[in-house]
Parts: sequence; C-alpha cells; structure tokens
Amino acid sequence: MAEPQRRKGAVEPMRAHILVVEARFYDEIADELLKGAVGHLEAAGTTFDVVTVPGALELPTGIAILLETAAARGTPYDAAVALGCVIRGETTHYEIVSEQSARGLMDLSVALRLPLGNGVLTVENEAQALARARVAEMDKGGGAAEAALSLLRLKRRVEA
Repeated sequence: MAEPQRRKGAVEPMRAHILVVEARFYDEIADELLKGAVGHLEAAGTTFDVVTVPGALELPTGIAILLETAAARGTPYDAAVALGCVIRGETTHYEIVSEQSARGLMDLSVALRLPLGNGVLTVENEAQALARARVAEMDKGGGAAEAALSLLRLKRRVEA
C-alpha cells in the first residue's frame, strides 16, 4: 500500500483531517470519483490523505488499518471517504463484492462512530458508472465527501 498523499485545501471554518481511500479497479471512474471528493474537501478547507487499495472489498480493511495507524501516531482522522465502483458482470461476484464492501464499511462506521461517506458505485455498466462519477453530472465522489463532512458536523455538534 502506498504512503498517503497529504493535501491541504482552501482555508475555511471546517477544521478536519479526512482519510480518502479509493479502489482503483476502474481507473477512469476512480479518477472522476476522486476529483469530486477532493473538490468538496478542498472547498470545505479540510486536510486529507488519499490512499489507494486494489478493489472495493479491500476498502473496509484498508480504512481500518489506516485509522489505527494514524491514531497510534497521534494524527487521527476525523472522518473517512470510501470511493470505488462495482460493475455487474456475468457471475454472482457482483453481489458478493457490492454487498460485502457496503456491509464492511457500515460495520466499521457504526462500530467506531466514524463519519464515513460511502462513494462506492454499484452499477450495471460503465456508462452508468461514468454518469454517476463525473463531477459535471452526478458527482457521487463529491457526495460521499459531503456525507462524511455532514456526519462529522453532527458528531461535533452532539459532542460539544
């Protein structure tokens, strides 16, 4: 697994350090999802790290490993964003990957009370995936970042 890429966005009121983990099984789709997420995180003024894992099934484990490591180093993440895509094929592999990656992300989020935006697309074909991923269209990467930030705001409000 590659070292996280630290990026700093524009300065705004939202002080947070976000973990973005992307599954790069489909590069063009992953590029669009990441572009959307980064745009929203930068607009919110957060800092963030981007780490890549091979596919959607590796997202929950990758996030768990990175959260634990960052906390042990004294640089914890405030929230996480998971990005990826699962396209239906000719076998039942689609159901396994889409259901288990979603279940793993949900279990992780609930167990750790982690604000997590799930930007894993589950689609029938590449055209659907690109329409959902493109910033100019449905911007699901940006939506996942916004979901994580919204949950983080909620968490901070009730903990204050």
